[in-house]
Amino acid sequence: MAEKIRTVDKESWQPRTVLGIKVKSGEITAIEEVLESGRPILEPELVDVLLPDMESENLLIKTTQRVTDSGKRAKFRVVTVIGDRKGHVGLGVGKSDELKPAMDYAVKDAKKHMISVKTGCGSWECKCAVKHSVLSKTSGKEGSTLVTLMPAPRGLGLAGNDVVRKVLGMAGVKDVWSATHGGKNVYNMASATMDALDNLNKLKPKAE
Repeated sequence: MAEKIRTVDKESWQPRTVLGIKVKSGEITAIEEVLESGRPILEPELVDVLLPDMESENLLIKTTQRVTDSGKRAKFRVVTVIGDRKGHVGLGVGKSDELKPAMDYAVKDAKKHMISVKTGCGSWECKCAVKHSVLSKTSGKEGSTLVTLMPAPRGLGLAGNDVVRKVLGMAGVKDVWSATHGGKNVYNMASATMDALDNLNKLKPKAE
């Protein structure tokens, strides 16, 4: 179940990077400016400032046990997707001996791996002017997992497995056909979906 992300207070935040300083000063006002700069997001707080209405949802919570001198100890691994359902989404992984810190680390990691998603109506069955689907067919890969997304008409919904639907929902995509091939690893599935969405940003505009 998706939850609202608690964000940092802009006034109390003391940025340590060039991007962070520009965001706090108001020189940068959109996450697209950060992403297009090519610089990595090292401070999750700048995402809080630029995208204050984000939600998070855990895709996977896994426990592993390791043997130490003091006995068996459990370690949590969490895979989380975050987004504002308006064209911005991120995927992160967090690990800790306790569940809550692992979840917090996953959210912070996801903020460092945000992408901007281009939506539109690429469906020949629809041809409306509403931004409800992907612009064209796109594919993404992670490990042995391949995810393909195809434009769908309005009202269809998200035709795909649970992981793909959650990532697309956080990104603000409402209608899509999808196909998956290869491994069923949750992280790889989510990462391949993110890769497919990010590949839309690399499409060259058609010549008029």
